Amino acid sequence: MAFRDSPDDQALSDAWKTFCERLQAAGEQVFKDYNPATPLHRADAFRFLTQNLGQAFDLSLESKNTRFPELHHFAGPHRKLGGDAADFAYQQAWIDGQSVYKITGNRGTCRFLNITVQGPRPEKMPGTEIRSLHEPFGDIPEANLFGHQLECGWDGSFELYIGGPKRGPNWLPTTPGSRKLFLRQGFDRWDERPATMRIERVDMAEPRPAATPADLVQAMDWAGSFLTGVMGDWPDHPYISGGADPVNLNAFPPEPPGDAASDKKRGRMAVNMCWALKPDEALIVEFNSHDGFWMAAMMGVFFNSLDYLYRPVSYTPARTKVDSDGKVRLIIAHDDPGYHNWLDTQGFERGNLTYRNLLSQNVTPFASLLVKRADLASALPADSAKVTPEERVAQLHARFNGVRQRYGLGM
Repeated sequence: MAFRDSPDDQALSDAWKTFCERLQAAGEQVFKDYNPATPLHRADAFRFLTQNLGQAFDLSLESKNTRFPELHHFAGPHRKLGGDAADFAYQQAWIDGQSVYKITGNRGTCRFLNITVQGPRPEKMPGTEIRSLHEPFGDIPEANLFGHQLECGWDGSFELYIGGPKRGPNWLPTTPGSRKLFLRQGFDRWDERPATMRIERVDMAEPRPAATPADLVQAMDWAGSFLTGVMGDWPDHPYISGGADPVNLNAFPPEPPGDAASDKKRGRMAVNMCWALKPDEALIVEFNSHDGFWMAAMMGVFFNSLDYLYRPVSYTPARTKVDSDGKVRLIIAHDDPGYHNWLDTQGFERGNLTYRNLLSQNVTPFASLLVKRADLASALPADSAKVTPEERVAQLHARFNGVRQRYGLGM
C-alpha cells in the first residue's frame, strides 16, 4: 500500500495492525485452561472480551484528556470488568495532579458512596514481585471521601473540589502523581436513588482539541494492551496474587488477602470463593447475620458479574432472609430451589462468589456445605425462608426495576 496523502498514514496503519494483532491474541485467551470447555463458558468469555472491546477507546481516547475530564461507567449491566459487584455502580475519570476539578451533583440515597483519588501505578504490586493488574487498575489510592462525609444541601445537592488549595470539607487533595478518580456507589434496597454527578475542570475556557494522529496511535497502543491485559489477567492475576484460590473450591479462605491499607481507603474488606458445581449439586454458604452493610455477589470465571439485571445473583442485608438461629444461608444452585436466598449460577459450572464488608475491616467467618440438590431440604433448617413461584417472579421484577433505576436504563 502506498501512503501519499498524509505523513502519518504509515504510523496509523502500523498502530492499527498492532491493535488488531493484540485483539486476536486476546481472543485466544478464551480457550485458557481456567475457562471450562463448555459452550456457555466459551460464549461468556467472548462476551467479556467484546464488552471491553466496546469501551477500549472510551478509556484510551474519548475520556483520556485530563484537561477535559469525563465520568465513565466502566462496568454495568451490559459491561463487566475488574471483579465488578452486582450492587455497586462504578465510574472513573482520568485526572492529573496539576489541574483543579469540580464534581457537581446530588447525593441520592445509595447506602454507600466513595470517591477516591488514585495515584501512580507501579509496575509491581507494593511489597511483592507480582506485576500490577492491567490498566486502568493497579494504581494506589491516595485520598478518599465517603458519602457520609459530604456536606450537602437540603435537597442532597453538593459540590466537591479535587486538587488545588483546600476548599472546606468537600475537597480532595491531589499529588503530582494523581492520575484517576474512582467512584463507587453501593446499594442495599431496590428503591435507593443513585447519586448523579458530573465533572469539569474549573478553569476550562476553550474547546477540547481535535484528536491528532499521534493521539490515535497512542490510543490504539493503550487499547490493545488493555484488551490483552483484560483477557490475560482474569482470572490468572487474582489466583497468582492470592486474591482467590482455584484449588480449594467451595470454601472461603479463613483470612481476607490483599492490602488492608488500600482496602480501608476504598471502604471495604473483600474476600473471594471459587465454586464449582455439578448439575445435581448445590452449595450452602452460611455466616452470622451482623450489623453493617455487606454484599455477596456471583461472578463468572473471568471475575465478571453475572446477569444481575434479570437474575438473583446478589444479596445485601435489606434483601436477605435470616434464619431463626441468626445465620444467613445463601444457596448456590443451577435451578430455583424454592428458597428465598437463592444465588443463580446462570448455568455455569464454575465461578466466584465475592463477599464485601463495607465501611468495616471486620472479618466474617464462613461455613459452606456441598450437597446434592435433592438433599437441600434436609441440609437446611426447617424454617429457612421459601418463596412461591409467584413470589420469585415478584422478586425478579423488583430487581429489574431497581437496577434500571440505578443506571437510568430506558428499557
